[in-house]
Amino acid sequence: MAEQQRRLRRCPDRHRAFVISDISNEPDDAESLVRFLLYGNEFDTQGLVACTSTWMRNNVHPEDMERIVTAYGTVVDNLNTHVHPDNQYPPAADLLRLIKAGPACYGREALSAPLSDGTALLIEKLEASERPLWILCWGGTNVIAQALQHFDKTKSQDEAARLRSRLRVYAISDQDDTGMWIRVKYPDIFYICSVHGWKEYGMAAWTGISGDVLFPLDEGGPDITKVKKDWLKEHIQIGPLGKEYPDYSFIMEGDTPTLLYLIQNGLGSSENPHWGSWGGRYVLGDLGGVAHHYMDAKDTVIKDGKSFRSNHATIWRWRDAFQNDFAARMQWTLSGDRSKANHAPVVIVNDGDNESTAGPEPFFIEVEAGAQITLDASKSYDPDGDDLTFRWFQYKEATSAQSHIHWAIVPDVEFVLAEGTPSGAVVDVTIPGPETTAVDILTGQALEKGQALHFILEVKDKGTPSLITYKRVVAQVTNRELRGAKGKAYDTITEALGHHTK
Repeated sequence: MAEQQRRLRRCPDRHRAFVISDISNEPDDAESLVRFLLYGNEFDTQGLVACTSTWMRNNVHPEDMERIVTAYGTVVDNLNTHVHPDNQYPPAADLLRLIKAGPACYGREALSAPLSDGTALLIEKLEASERPLWILCWGGTNVIAQALQHFDKTKSQDEAARLRSRLRVYAISDQDDTGMWIRVKYPDIFYICSVHGWKEYGMAAWTGISGDVLFPLDEGGPDITKVKKDWLKEHIQIGPLGKEYPDYSFIMEGDTPTLLYLIQNGLGSSENPHWGSWGGRYVLGDLGGVAHHYMDAKDTVIKDGKSFRSNHATIWRWRDAFQNDFAARMQWTLSGDRSKANHAPVVIVNDGDNESTAGPEPFFIEVEAGAQITLDASKSYDPDGDDLTFRWFQYKEATSAQSHIHWAIVPDVEFVLAEGTPSGAVVDVTIPGPETTAVDILTGQALEKGQALHFILEVKDKGTPSLITYKRVVAQVTNRELRGAKGKAYDTITEALGHHTK
């Protein structure tokens, strides 16, 4: 049995995660905490802090976190039988010790208040390790603001900057008046946050998780089925932990994209928000690097022959997959018998010296422009013995985002099924030539290193519910002989694209 458990998907490195939540302002924070706990085997949880927000300015409710974590404690033994021995869930007692209260005041009022217990815990965890600490902000951010001000008062400038460099913030919009204050005063902090008018939440990328239950959102694109209350009642609100998942008041789990971003399923890369993940896709507002604020980006998604392009699509495009995954994990809470639940596939690409890991890490390869390569995922397997289907596709937005080279075109790449592999596990890929992938459109110069093409392998099992694991292949196009130079330079991109400037 132990050997079978070792065949389950494994995350070699767990993200350090610190949740700040205005829990009890509305039901969605409790919903997100339930989901967070179900993925607790993939996190090194460092704190669960109750905070205020513009909607709940003078109260914090850590006791509601305690109630949910206590329910988790009744199912954690079941959960641990469904995950790899190296990725076990933490005991409830350990998490209960991490529940603290943030400042019971609004926003920047905290800057003239005593350090809260939640702030003290954040300071402790930042100082304890050089590893990045992900702050998942489901409410206001005055806990972070208090900690930063404390560092300014008690540390040297260099030491304060070193501690800030460990911060990774993903905030669900600005929910008090400290978010912008932090980004302006400390532009060096890695900070993901949608940019939109105050309280215009419908414009934010994160509403792609379920915003269409409340307002029109890419109509005809997202499928509302698995974010409706009847689906949640059947698949999520079951068992001791599921019963702590309340009905939503506005939309389901508005805060959850922060944790979806960190789930290690092989799709995303936490240090590269522009790559895209279940938690959305974000790009730097300042490519010059002065500020490390990542803002909303757009994806193009084709569904039923219709094209959708929006920031919301960067999340809803994955909805079927992340809701099925959620439902499967809730099933784990009901029984310690692995045969009664489904588990995600394990994905491996290629073989021998040029083989990817079996974990969530991206697979980097170099390939010459115009060359043909074979990508072989036939070593992938399902730990439950289910049949697998393989789908390869190109994530074009990740190639053009944040590049200092203006790539007017990211060429399409075709994945041709190799003979004798009807499942799609093995494909042949022809890399486009250097004219489109390795020549600077403005200068006309050929580049030794051109575009980085992003290929996504989606491996889906036939269990119930069906689950998906990904492998991202990042193909760095090379052009060692500097082929394809245009021999002509332009003053403007407008001219290079064949348009007139006057």
